Amino acid sequence: MTTATLEATGALLEIYKRSGPVFTAGEGCRLISEDGARYLDFTAGIAVNALGYGSPVVADAIREALEAGLVHTSNLFHTRPAAELAEWLAGHSFADRVFFCNSGAEANEGAFKFARRWAGVQGGEHKTEIVSFHGSFHGRTMGALAATDRPAYQAPFRPLMPGVRFGQVGDTAGADQLIRPDRTAAVIIEPLQAEGGVLPVPPAFLKALRYLCDEAGALLIFDEVQVGLGRTGMLWAHEQAGVTPDLMTVAKPLAGGLPMGAVLMTEKVAETIQPGDHATTFGGGPLVASAALATVRTIGEPAFLAEVQRKGHLLANLLQKLVLNHPTKVTAVRGTGLIWGVEIEGSAGEVAARALDAGLLVCTAGPNVVRIVPPLVIGDAELAEGVGILDEVL
Repeated sequence: MTTATLEATGALLEIYKRSGPVFTAGEGCRLISEDGARYLDFTAGIAVNALGYGSPVVADAIREALEAGLVHTSNLFHTRPAAELAEWLAGHSFADRVFFCNSGAEANEGAFKFARRWAGVQGGEHKTEIVSFHGSFHGRTMGALAATDRPAYQAPFRPLMPGVRFGQVGDTAGADQLIRPDRTAAVIIEPLQAEGGVLPVPPAFLKALRYLCDEAGALLIFDEVQVGLGRTGMLWAHEQAGVTPDLMTVAKPLAGGLPMGAVLMTEKVAETIQPGDHATTFGGGPLVASAALATVRTIGEPAFLAEVQRKGHLLANLLQKLVLNHPTKVTAVRGTGLIWGVEIEGSAGEVAARALDAGLLVCTAGPNVVRIVPPLVIGDAELAEGVGILDEVL
């Protein structure tokens, strides 16, 4: 397949190694390049475009918001879309209150601040530490980066936010040593480590963290930026473990492709936050909130989630054929719902590049894991088509 490329102009800061075609349109689960080539998308904008491209649900919500003339008002005033979205999120989760922002990293930054504020109100001036875990990814802003287990990402920007300790997923005894009543404000963990290799966290370990946080008077934060809002086949990834956090961060699919993040929290946390403790100029603006409200209402339908679960089982069966067809190349397949990792011998980046040439978009989750996160609306035939292309390039 031919790919039209766009050379860097020198004006765009190259913090991503962009390659391949220049995309000019999207339709369903396919992106279309400027030369007319069509690519089946197993990335969904890195788990963002849950409803695919050209979704009438998202388009209609944006159009109605634009016709109303309210793109932005600032958070000095109320708007109905933000209020209704917050009510929906609280009504469909453990949460009592919601804070809106613009990205997943920003949501995690906010969660850290809220946790430290809560701990300070409890009387612990030294109770400031955050416990994170090896294999984690929480963002690249300064606080989120400090809690992200990527030494190569951290090195150029040290010193980072102090007071972050790392544990090993599954090591309950080690976590017990890290989570201390006199110093721990919060524990943050992804119920499924997406960037870390699509690694599910054992439910028993999440339950142990809940117990240890309660014993130590610390807050439990679930980072569901990538795995929340239907990606696992449940509305929230942590539902499969039956564990409830004190705070939860969400972002990627929230506003149907528009930039939006949120921190969901219990009342015990919210009541310690005072006006002026945190802020956001754009967070929860009426345009993005309108798109988000339409998106979450669609994803939250039981029939929609059941379809994600069904397609997840289909994808699991399709991916097992890769193990059978390439026993020396494919070493593991793991995931749930519509987030899967194919662990290989060799470079996942090279597989992704060959897949691109064959008309399939995939991303990686570490050096040797091909990550599959298609739009949640993908069809059965498209799943089979995409796995067939992977089979060929492997």
